[in-house]
Amino acid sequence: MLLLLPLYFVIIIMYDTTYCIKLAKEGCCLMSTFMFKSKAQDYTPVSNVFIDNYMTKARGDFVKVYILGLKYCTSGELGVSSSIMASTLHLLETDVLNAWNYWNDEGVIKMIPIDNMGNFSIQFSDLTEHAVESSENVNLLQELNKNTTKDMLQDIEKLVGRPLSTKEMSLYIGWQKEYNFPLELILLLIQYCVSKGKTDYRYIEKIAIAWYDSKIKTIEEAQSFIKRHEDKWIKIKKILNYLGIKDGEVMKPQEDMLDKWINIYKFPLDVIFRACDICFERINKAEFKYIDGILGSWYKDGLTNLEDIAKKDVKTTQIKRTTNYKPNTNSTFNNFEQRTYNFDELEKKLLGWENSSDD
Repeated sequence: MLLLLPLYFVIIIMYDTTYCIKLAKEGCCLMSTFMFKSKAQDYTPVSNVFIDNYMTKARGDFVKVYILGLKYCTSGELGVSSSIMASTLHLLETDVLNAWNYWNDEGVIKMIPIDNMGNFSIQFSDLTEHAVESSENVNLLQELNKNTTKDMLQDIEKLVGRPLSTKEMSLYIGWQKEYNFPLELILLLIQYCVSKGKTDYRYIEKIAIAWYDSKIKTIEEAQSFIKRHEDKWIKIKKILNYLGIKDGEVMKPQEDMLDKWINIYKFPLDVIFRACDICFERINKAEFKYIDGILGSWYKDGLTNLEDIAKKDVKTTQIKRTTNYKPNTNSTFNNFEQRTYNFDELEKKLLGWENSSDD
């Protein structure tokens, strides 16, 4: 059995801020140091489960990084930098980091953040436990002997534009029994997700669950489901384009707001665009919560089109003009007591006639 071997991954920053920015613009990567804590051994124990279930499906570069890291971990080395690993394997430092991320996604290792500076504790997992879990769900090796399954997985790799991980393969194959999805339906589902710019298996799994909950079992039912949602996504893309935001940059809370504006408030696009314009005019940036506040206010007031909104704005402006000016009754000018004058008497005083008698 392969024991849990802790490996400490530390990014050491040795540059000032200006230089870091320069490196980022030039596509450079700061050097990382991998610290190992283990008892020295004269051999590197590679699990047969790794060889059978993971090595054959991974990129060769990723396998090299895994084995070399395992070797450093078990041979008593105090640590090794990513630059040394990259130089030893004739790779880029980014390839080394990508390899660790890949094995973390596969569950072969565990990357645990230990601070907010990008440092991780990495543990090599006991792969015999993985073998037991895999056998309980999907016998991947047996399934890969089927031409139809291999063809489906190859088609999926072409759609997502990358090799599939073992976990992804088991997930997609398992949908045939768990959800009763035919192969063609699985391909259509993934094609639908890719068309929306989504290739992460977690997102694809959420769509599969949504289809299952909607009792979709055939291509025709899936096409009908997609058609009902197509208009919403077309509108969402138009709104995002108007805001200058890419689809992939939208998080779940923002997506929920977009869905609310379209399907709950049922605002036409020109009304949503007007709210976006007001947001830009007031805070000079695209802020979803601010736009949501504007649209929520209009929805509450029963405003459904630009004409109603314009009338409301005019009325509000008029009310402000008539109510904003309020004389200050406490001012000295207003409290000044006005005097009254007898201009005839004043004239006599000015002319020196006040002592003369009347004729």
